[in-house]
Amino acid sequence: MNPYVNMGVGAFLASVFVLMSVSIASEGLFHSPAPEKAGFEIVAEEAAAGGGGEAAAPAAVPIAQLLASADAKAGETSFKKCQSCHDGAKGGPNKVGPNLFGIVNRPIATHEGFSYSAAMKDFSKGGEEKWTYDHLNHFLAAPKAYIPGTAMGFAGVKKDDERANLIAYLRTFADAPEPLPDAASPPPATN
Repeated sequence: MNPYVNMGVGAFLASVFVLMSVSIASEGLFHSPAPEKAGFEIVAEEAAAGGGGEAAAPAAVPIAQLLASADAKAGETSFKKCQSCHDGAKGGPNKVGPNLFGIVNRPIATHEGFSYSAAMKDFSKGGEEKWTYDHLNHFLAAPKAYIPGTAMGFAGVKKDDERANLIAYLRTFADAPEPLPDAASPPPATN
């Protein structure tokens, strides 16, 4: 065999030996075990199995009572979570989600120029259902539980007072805001 080939093969094998030795040594010196507990956990709620338009469990406190003490200014702060997907300005653009100007008592899944999910269209019953305060309350608490199959990927606003503040702020997105529901009357039946 040619001596140059032997030297080339020897150099290659020596290089592999050195690299393997360095790799084994560095693993021993700089080994870091996997953490016992993750730094933070990402919790994503799954839609209820079976779906089919089943409504989520009703909120413990009726929205009319929550809105009686709601603060729209505090809701403006909560709305910052929504701004990446929604715009609230009159004539504003649709983003990932539809424009929310005039959302209170607007027929569900009817905002012009936005392509709604099949689940949202089914829930709207052809635009007969409206975004009442009660619908907004339940939907914003847990969108995927209230309307299974919705494309809205938001986990929801779990705190009653924060959700009421947000709804009070959404109410201001109108030329003439809808009147608040009477806190003394029973809540309307929802689907």
